[in-house]
Amino acid sequence: MKLRELGDRFRFFFKKHRFKIWLATLIMLVAYWFCLPDPLYNDPTCMVLEARDGSLLGARISADGQWRFPHNDYVPDKFQQAIIEFEDRRFHRHPGFDPFAFGRAMRQNLKNRSVVSGGSTLSMQVIRMARKGKSRNIFQKIIEIVLATRLELRYTKAEIMAFYASNAPFGGNVVGLDAASWRYFGKSPQTLSWGEAATLAVLPNSPALIHPGRNRNALFQKRNRLLKRLLEKGAIDQTSFQLAVDELLPEKPHPLPRLAPHLLDRAFAENFKKGDQKFTKIATTIDPALQARLNELALRKSQNLKSNQIHNLAIVVLEVESGNVLAYVGNAPNTGPENGEDVDIIKAPRSTGSILKPLLYAMMLNEGMILPKSLVTDIPTQISGYKPENYMETYDGVVPASLALSRSLNVPFIRLLQNYSVEKFHFNLKKLGMTTLNQPPKHYGLTLALGGAEGSLWDLTSIYASMARTLGFFYKNSGQYRHDGFRMANYQLAKTTKTIGQQTLLREAPMLSADAIWYTFEAMEELERPTSQGEWERFESSRSIAWKTGTSFGFRDAWAIGLSPKYVVGVWAGNADGEGRPGLVGVYAAAPILFDVFNMLPASNWFNPPYDAMKKMVVCKQSGFPALDYCERDTVYANKKGVNAPPCPFHQSIHLDASRQWQVNSSCESPLTMQNVPWFVLPPVEEYYFKLKNPGYQPLPPFREDCAVQEERSANPMQLIYPRKDAKIFVPIDLDGNIGRTVFKMAHRNPETVVYWHLDNVYMGQTKTFHELELNPAAGLHKITLVDEKGNRLELEFEVAAKN
Repeated sequence: MKLRELGDRFRFFFKKHRFKIWLATLIMLVAYWFCLPDPLYNDPTCMVLEARDGSLLGARISADGQWRFPHNDYVPDKFQQAIIEFEDRRFHRHPGFDPFAFGRAMRQNLKNRSVVSGGSTLSMQVIRMARKGKSRNIFQKIIEIVLATRLELRYTKAEIMAFYASNAPFGGNVVGLDAASWRYFGKSPQTLSWGEAATLAVLPNSPALIHPGRNRNALFQKRNRLLKRLLEKGAIDQTSFQLAVDELLPEKPHPLPRLAPHLLDRAFAENFKKGDQKFTKIATTIDPALQARLNELALRKSQNLKSNQIHNLAIVVLEVESGNVLAYVGNAPNTGPENGEDVDIIKAPRSTGSILKPLLYAMMLNEGMILPKSLVTDIPTQISGYKPENYMETYDGVVPASLALSRSLNVPFIRLLQNYSVEKFHFNLKKLGMTTLNQPPKHYGLTLALGGAEGSLWDLTSIYASMARTLGFFYKNSGQYRHDGFRMANYQLAKTTKTIGQQTLLREAPMLSADAIWYTFEAMEELERPTSQGEWERFESSRSIAWKTGTSFGFRDAWAIGLSPKYVVGVWAGNADGEGRPGLVGVYAAAPILFDVFNMLPASNWFNPPYDAMKKMVVCKQSGFPALDYCERDTVYANKKGVNAPPCPFHQSIHLDASRQWQVNSSCESPLTMQNVPWFVLPPVEEYYFKLKNPGYQPLPPFREDCAVQEERSANPMQLIYPRKDAKIFVPIDLDGNIGRTVFKMAHRNPETVVYWHLDNVYMGQTKTFHELELNPAAGLHKITLVDEKGNRLELEFEVAAKN
């Protein structure tokens, strides 16, 4: 048949069936266009946690038991060159199918009468890996060729290379370059040497036969042949070649890093849903070097704590400016499953102890309810059956508020909280960021300031970091605040805050003012604690740090939180199951670790005083309250709202005679000869305890004998120390079955005055100098009456409840 005749027949056939031909062609084109699976890979992947520099912190194995990291678009150049030289030299030139390589493979297979070369391009291998379990025959090869060409139309060469690197098998249950690099060499793919890159390049070719740990010589020879080809190609020089071939092969797979296992679990729970199988990498703000050092520190310190059967320890470090987490030790390494090593203490609610006292102090400063040096009462106290006590069970009578914080005195802070109100403190704690207050204020009561509530190390370090951030920002930005200055800490790089330029700046503090924060930190920097002998001792560090400790009731939790302008460090020690241990005290169990951590951090200058938020005020020098006309004055910088603080309640003007030894009044002295003198006067109980520690205290002079004393009676010189008003006394039953005895105690402004004691109108005895009397009233309601030799009278009703 002539060619012209053949052409005519073809044209006739095409003309007759052109619609069917066009339709078939269109169907084939559509089928070709949509033939590529989407997504190309849908295999389960590991959940991977990375440090801020991209290094690996930890990973969770995928649901199918494979170490298959999430897809990575970046493939290191060394691996790219090695895999292209080994598998597909024309990778950047062919359209997915390389007929030259395919023909060469066919010739080699026919010559050797076995399959020694597949002729598959990297694109075809990407398709074959995506089509799992397909047999390797001519038909399947044709399908791979078709899909590979479609792959090339849809993706760039770099994307195809990334598909290959992320899904190639590397032996055992290791899939993908990222997992292989960490499993075999303990490093990221970006840091692979030429020898390591070449080793991984030859592994996917026969992952079941050539595997680190088996057939080591075959792997060694295959790697070196590839390195020789790279040398001949000019990809590496002679020195690099020699160094590479001298490298040893990995002995066995390395365990993946476990630098932050508790953060890994937390990130998994907070970022993925139950049932998810494909995960993305979580890039964190963790500093890997600091994290590793703190893991070592926690391990070492936890070994010391275990001698007292204290098994758990947690440490967190925050960067103040960003709020980013630099280190996250949720529990000390090697604690053991029997001791709750999997419990993430950083986010666990634990009894706060005294760690909230600075927040109450700052709130009261912020509202102008106190000034830093305002005297607060420190005497035995009982409020509605609640009887707080100081750590050393001693009392100062009155003490400056800042010193009460430095010494962490319980009684003054209970009285401050009573004045501030539990409801308001509860509300503001939640506003600051405490997420663990899930009960109404009445549930906690006044114990809220002393550990009656639970808090987490995460919340509390976030709050203190926010305070430091607010203070630092205020000074640097001309007395302005950021509206988001108070926020929770952040451990994910993706969740960064807006820059300063994008922020709405405020003139008024949205939470705590800079001046209130400054004075709080100043008191925390001068922290004092009692020694075993009961003396107060200041704890010094080599740098300026504001810090606070806390110890929960029953010695179950030991806290220490410290801060500088750049960092906040939180430490918790105890037992995850809540078991208390003697000696588990914040200042001894947690504070030394706090200082060790700060010694690992760069030093920084202390905060600058926020003078724009301060105001010069005239205060009484002795009491610290706003000055009256009749007290010795001092001019100090104070928080602006300090003008709202009440005037001094401890100074009064008294009238003395010419000798200044006696008080007088108009009944015995002419007003013209009276000496009007300002006097620092404390109530009887406060005076009683204050004099014990302040021998220079001058009590009120007595009235001269010829003076009427009605004025003196207007302020009763007697005050009961125990019991207090409306008290309910629980008296234990002795072994003989009788109700035990109770010591009643009172204070008199003039201790040498004789006081007569009556119980239910029955005379019980008299006291002088030391006004204490042991009584054993029966269960029920009673009234005690005290009368001194000058006729001053004091009555109080109380109830005795026998306790078996």
